[in-house]
Amino acid sequence: MEKIIYALWAREGESRDSLNLRVKDDAAPALLALRQVHGLRLNLQDSAVARADNLRMRCSETFHPDAAVQLWLDVAHDAFRTPVDDILASVAGDIAAWSVIESTIIPNRDHTAVPGSRTEGWSQLCFLKRPSHLTHADWRHNWQVLHTPVAIDTQANFEYVQNLIIRALIPGPEDYAAIVEECFPEAAMQDPAIFFDAIDDPLRFAANTAAMAESCARFIGEDGVDLLPTSQYDLRRPG
Repeated sequence: MEKIIYALWAREGESRDSLNLRVKDDAAPALLALRQVHGLRLNLQDSAVARADNLRMRCSETFHPDAAVQLWLDVAHDAFRTPVDDILASVAGDIAAWSVIESTIIPNRDHTAVPGSRTEGWSQLCFLKRPSHLTHADWRHNWQVLHTPVAIDTQANFEYVQNLIIRALIPGPEDYAAIVEECFPEAAMQDPAIFFDAIDDPLRFAANTAAMAESCARFIGEDGVDLLPTSQYDLRRPG
């Protein structure tokens, strides 16, 4: 089984809400009807995450998609993937796609949603580039070996998934190396102390934010990250 993450852009002149409706009402049922689709997750920028808009990071001028779709397929080869590409292209203005290796650091055991419903809280979706001064091996070590325990210890994330990009299946406007998804409590949209797991503890808040900044600096370069606050919808979990 292979995992693919798609980025979707709305059609020119339309709202994200219109794209969200087509993804949920048209694309999702068509994808679930395909025998090769073993898992489907939607990440939509909808009204439920409007309060997190101030957390959005736009470090590339050309990227910043309007939605993301995560799929688990039997085969990601072009010929086998074509029906999926066609469905998503039919509802979006443009799409990009990447084959990834998924590492579930923190599985969501506390706030699992009924298939088809919105997951509690909100999902932070981060698109990462590899800084040019780091080799791939050094970048991956700094991210997955050194940073992973920091992300666990300093945040209130109840789900944490690292997706290492293997190759671009449908090239997008940016050359990304990884896509990270983290889920947080709803209140963390507006309260940094909750986000950094330091409620009513200023010293812990200062220590956690400093540790996170120092750790991120090891593997995130001047380009930074493209970060989207999204609502997560698990429609089918891979078995």
